[in-house]
Amino acid sequence: MAFTLSTPSALILSITIMTLITTIPSISAVNLPPNPSNGPDFIRTSCNATLYPDICYKSLSRYALAVQRDPAQLARVAVAVSLTKARRMAQYVSAMSHRTIGAEPKALSALRDCFSTFGDAVDEIRSSLAELRRMPSAGSASGSGPSAADDFRFQMSNVQTWMSAALTNEDTCTDGFDVVADSPVKAGVCDQATKVRKVTSNALALVNSFAAKVEGEEDFD
Repeated sequence: MAFTLSTPSALILSITIMTLITTIPSISAVNLPPNPSNGPDFIRTSCNATLYPDICYKSLSRYALAVQRDPAQLARVAVAVSLTKARRMAQYVSAMSHRTIGAEPKALSALRDCFSTFGDAVDEIRSSLAELRRMPSAGSASGSGPSAADDFRFQMSNVQTWMSAALTNEDTCTDGFDVVADSPVKAGVCDQATKVRKVTSNALALVNSFAAKVEGEEDFD
């Protein structure tokens, strides 16, 4: 698992997050579609296919120039944002576990389990992003012949499986607090975990939309 249960350095965390965010616009800087001014409208329309469209648009609209009207790029950006949120959550739970030493055993156990499951989610989302970065855009994927089509389906299946597993792990975090008495710690962790889960859910929906677009291309058979 990517994390160890220790109090994070605020400076290191800030640098890590900013590095990820600032690299998002360069994910596919070559061959971007025209009309970048249409990017926000494209993102808003695409987000309507998610369970949480307002959260989707709010978290992704700042990347409109990079996304433009490219569903592949939008999927990459959405997964990258989901990765940032999951990393922050893992660090948050790590810090909480140190601030609540001496709390009831069930609460401490739930915190440790939550840290573990979010660590797994981070690994799964990171793998998804790496796979997406190796994949072509919708247009080039659909016009490259049967072999490319098979490769695309295999890679996309990996991404969808990993993102689904990440969602399950994020759910498991909050499930672990079902047996814990109500407290500010429980409320805070469950609230933050739910917010991250919604971003991950939206990212998976946009990945699925990208896959459906490629599968629907006329020459993709």
